[in-house]
Amino acid sequence: MSLKLEAVTKQVGRQTHLHAMSLEFDAGSLNVLLGPTLSGKTSLMRMMAGLDRPSSGRLFMNGEDVTGVPVQRRNVAMVYQQFINYPVFTVYDNIASPLRLARTPRAEIDRKVREAAELLKLTPMLERMPLELSGGQQQRTALARALVKQAELVLLDEPLANLDYKLREELRAELPRIFEASGAIFVYATTEPSEALLGGNTVCLHQGQATHFGPTLELYRQPNSLLTAMTMSDPPLNTKAVTKKGDQLIFSSDFQVQAGTAAAGLADGRYTVGFRPYHLYLDRNRQEWVRFSAKVAVSEITGSESFIHIDAFGERWVALAHGVRNVDVDQTIELFLDPTQFFLFAEDGTQVAVPDATAKA
Repeated sequence: MSLKLEAVTKQVGRQTHLHAMSLEFDAGSLNVLLGPTLSGKTSLMRMMAGLDRPSSGRLFMNGEDVTGVPVQRRNVAMVYQQFINYPVFTVYDNIASPLRLARTPRAEIDRKVREAAELLKLTPMLERMPLELSGGQQQRTALARALVKQAELVLLDEPLANLDYKLREELRAELPRIFEASGAIFVYATTEPSEALLGGNTVCLHQGQATHFGPTLELYRQPNSLLTAMTMSDPPLNTKAVTKKGDQLIFSSDFQVQAGTAAAGLADGRYTVGFRPYHLYLDRNRQEWVRFSAKVAVSEITGSESFIHIDAFGERWVALAHGVRNVDVDQTIELFLDPTQFFLFAEDGTQVAVPDATAKA
């Protein structure tokens, strides 16, 4: 079982929704489409489902060209951001509905419904109506209905977006187990990097282009471009245009940092430094970390973490610290940078150096 997209594009009037894109997904794999709104995620999924036809290029399922095959003739299931259940059916009947449409024998319907319900922890709710369920239980019901079809391709279009934090975390923890047990090709669209880190493979999308496709952790640790690194980062990646001169990265006329080992061999010139918020420290634990001062712009406390937004060197950066940190807006504080955790990008945005400790990150 495989799904292959060969140089597919999507043009609507004069607008290009998808630039030429080639991707291949294998059986039993989880594949995340990650990108902001209007990056092309939904357009790509509709094309995979057979709801839309590409303007050019071809799609293959198990080696067979299915470019013009409509959704009704494909073994595909979809779960949308707005979960859809039949309000007058019980949970059992909602899950069973596609099997009944396919005229599956009654005993087989019962077996498959109960297997799906057990997998999604819905067994105690089978006789309830959808309106008697929590949002997370309703979304699991919609997911069970998709799984019970035993589709070769399951498309999940931001399935957690409308759930509250607790329910999102609950389903996020359960989904890898569900995917592994199914054996289908899963394609999961999201705007949230934390959901991409469920595992599997990730396609980073930006304005209808795939900037990077590969194993998720590889994209996180070694993004091929500034766009990919920014897409994979939440909170946002901290960046700064710098000049490399000798073994120094010059942030401003009065602040420079020793280039890390990975950047030491690069030619002198202009680069962009990128580093993640959890590598901007409020406490100094290592002698080699570089100290600087900055003014606090915003302070957010979540309980377990604090997000400290600062203005530094003409940029707005974010520091992520564990626990509650009491800082006031407009207060000047000391912070510390670890140069070994810098990404470096050329002026065209391509990655030229990754953190020295990437293998351990």
